[in-house]
Amino acid sequence: MKFINIGYGNIISANRIISVIVPGAAPIKRLVQEAKEKSLVIDATSGRKTRAVIIMDTGHIVLSAVQPDTVVSRLNKDIAEKEDE
Repeated sequence: MKFINIGYGNIISANRIISVIVPGAAPIKRLVQEAKEKSLVIDATSGRKTRAVIIMDTGHIVLSAVQPDTVVSRLNKDIAEKEDE
């Protein structure tokens, strides 16, 4: 099982990530709000602005203060290291 850093000491399982998206669009805001009502949101922003919304295969939504490009590059780096092994 591989983990990736999503900022400020928060780490999630790379195997469980479905998508990494920008939180600005209205449908994404609705998705996050509905998940909050169901207690499925994990806020990993440490009080900072949400810059990435990470959808997990468990149905949880993780909010991160790191840019989506940064999360994806860390994920790709993890995949490249796995292929080298």
